[in-house]
Amino acid sequence: MITRIFGLSIAITVFSLVVAYLYGGLTALFLCAILGILEVSLSFDNAVINATVLRRMSEFWQRIFLTIGIVIAVFGMRLVFPLAIVWVTAGLNPVQAFDLALNPPANDAATFPDGSPSYETLLTDAHPQIAAFGGMFLALLFLNFILEEREITWLSWLEKPLAKAGKLDMLAVVVGGGALVLTAEFLADSEDRATVLVAGLLGMIVYIAVDGLGSMFHTEDLENTGGGPSELAKATGKAGFFLFLYLEVLDASFSFDGVIGAFAITSDPIIIALGLGLIGAIFVRSITVYLVRQGTLSDYVYLEHGAHWAIGALATILLVSIGVHVNEIITGLVGVAFIGAALISSILRNRRAESDGAEEKQTAPVS
Repeated sequence: MITRIFGLSIAITVFSLVVAYLYGGLTALFLCAILGILEVSLSFDNAVINATVLRRMSEFWQRIFLTIGIVIAVFGMRLVFPLAIVWVTAGLNPVQAFDLALNPPANDAATFPDGSPSYETLLTDAHPQIAAFGGMFLALLFLNFILEEREITWLSWLEKPLAKAGKLDMLAVVVGGGALVLTAEFLADSEDRATVLVAGLLGMIVYIAVDGLGSMFHTEDLENTGGGPSELAKATGKAGFFLFLYLEVLDASFSFDGVIGAFAITSDPIIIALGLGLIGAIFVRSITVYLVRQGTLSDYVYLEHGAHWAIGALATILLVSIGVHVNEIITGLVGVAFIGAALISSILRNRRAESDGAEEKQTAPVS
C-alpha cells in the first residue's frame, strides 16, 4: 500500500533532484531539496483537509483531482501564478516576466542598476493582496467548521461554546469581515488598504460561492438518487466538479505562503517549480491519498479538528503578515504542532475506548 501510494512521489523526487543538479549543480540540488521539505512541512494540514473533502467525492472526481489537479498545483500555482502576478503588477508581457525571473540582478539585489525592480521584489510587493485573499478564504473555512455543532469535539471547552455561538446566522461572515476591516485599518499600509479590502472580499466571495455551489449540487444529487446525507454518498456530476474547484482554490490558498516563502531561499522559478511543485505538491497529494485509502481520519477522529485549527492559525498568520513579517518556519511549526497534538489526542482516545471495552467484557455477566 505505502509503496504503491508513495512510489510515484519518490520517483518524481529523484527525477526533480537530477534535473535540478543538471540545471544548476549541487547548489540547485540542495535548494530544490530544501524547498520540497518546506512545502511538505507547510502543507501537511492541507493534506488532511484535502482528505476530508476527497473522501466525499466519487472515484472519478478523485482521479481528476489526483491527475489534472496535480498539473494545476505544480505548474499553475508554483510556476504560472507567480509569473501572472508580475504580469499584472508590473505591466509586463509573459515573455518579459519570465525573462525577468530567469535573470535576477547581480548579488540578489532588490533592483537592477537602472532602478527597475527585480522579479522577487515585484512578487513580494504583491504580498498584501495575496495574503488578504488567501487569509480570508482560509478564515471562512476555519470559522464555518468551528462554529458548527459536532458530535465529536476535540478542544471541547472551546469548541462547544463556539458551536453554540455559531447558531447565530452568518456569524462566520460577520467575524471574517470584521477581521478583514481591522487588518486593513491597522496592519496594511495606507496605500494598500483598498487593495487589501478588495482582495479579502474576493477571497470571501470565492469561498462562499464554491462551497455553496458544491453543497447545493450535492444535495440535489442525493435527492435525485434517493440517497441520504451520509459519508457513503459520494459527490458526483456538478457536485463533484464544484468540490474539485473548491479543492483547487483551497490548495492555492495554502500555497501562497510557500511560494512567497520560497523567495527567502531562491528567486529562480525553475528551482521553485521543481522543489515546491514536483516534489512538495506531489508528496502532499500522496499523503492525501494515503489518509483516504487507510481511513486514517476515521481512526484518528481529532485529526480533522487539528487541521482546521491549523488552518485558523495559518489564516491569522497570513493576515498578520500583511503588516508584520512572520518567518515561514513559524508557519510550518504551528501547523505541525496542531496536527501532532490532534494525533496524540486521537491515539489516547482510542486507547481509552479499548480499555473501557475490555473492562465491559470482564464485568459482563456470564450467561
